[in-house]
Amino acid sequence: MTLTRSGEAIGRAAALLFLLAAVGWTASAATAPEPFADWRDELRAEAIERGIRPITFDAAFADVELIPRVIELDRDQPEFTLTFAQYLERVVPQSRIDRGRRRLAENRALLEAIGRKYRVQPRFIVALWGIETDFGRITGGFPVIASLATLAHDGRRSAFFRGELLHALTILEEGHTTPGAMVGSWAGAMGQSQFMPSSFINFAVDEDGDGRRDIWETKADVFASAANYLARSGWRDDQTWGREVSVPEGFDSDLASLAVVQRLGAWQALGVRRASGADLPARQLPASLVFPEGPGGPAFLVYDNYRTTLKWNRSTFFALAVGHLADAIGGR
Repeated sequence: MTLTRSGEAIGRAAALLFLLAAVGWTASAATAPEPFADWRDELRAEAIERGIRPITFDAAFADVELIPRVIELDRDQPEFTLTFAQYLERVVPQSRIDRGRRRLAENRALLEAIGRKYRVQPRFIVALWGIETDFGRITGGFPVIASLATLAHDGRRSAFFRGELLHALTILEEGHTTPGAMVGSWAGAMGQSQFMPSSFINFAVDEDGDGRRDIWETKADVFASAANYLARSGWRDDQTWGREVSVPEGFDSDLASLAVVQRLGAWQALGVRRASGADLPARQLPASLVFPEGPGGPAFLVYDNYRTTLKWNRSTFFALAVGHLADAIGGR
């Protein structure tokens, strides 16, 4: 059959539309998540290869379903535009300082023993405990296995969360907690210290010697795990974290960087002083200058322990808040 010129054009257009539709369908199919049941079976095989017993895996996944809310939270994390002063008011209110002082007093003997063992001042252990979970009061209500499975299956950061999920299964395999008790944040941070499973594997401690590293209920394990994290990340118990300072008018703001490290005497020579206007300490600690809100706002000289706190959480505001709360709890 011979087509007219217009018929040929229509035919070519129809063929192109069919091709585009087919390509679109193929691309959509290629990017669509694998059916959860198939994905779970592949994960099960990998977990068993890594030493997880089938009974452990099956118990962990017995009631697991994908949690749409977790994906929503991962996609739509709010961006707050708080000033540092507003952040401190929210994270280090006087009520938290008062509770921190009470918790330090209530647990003083245990905290001091752990502080000596791991060489971390108790006030910093309590400060992290307070900021992370309000001293164990708010630890999250998401089932960790289901949350991590949702994020690992999703595809956006699947490799990271698949690794965390396998670590969580290892924690269950070792008997440190049960699937029902393994609850935490939507992203999988667990217990009173809010450790991701990989942090648990690397740093959690069975301080009371009962065979379980229990960061959910056992204070000795909670405190020792936090102290061990800091100690193994480079903490120095002969130093503090830093201090608020004042800088002279016209100060070179390019010097406010963690890449710039100078002894306190060098900062003194540049006109940097304590916030009160007094001279800086005579001890020649290496320090960097931090402007959390940029030039013209508050300024802080920070020491090595501040850098260690950033390994826990890479937020400038968080690390400064931990230092402020620790100082307030300790009456400094």
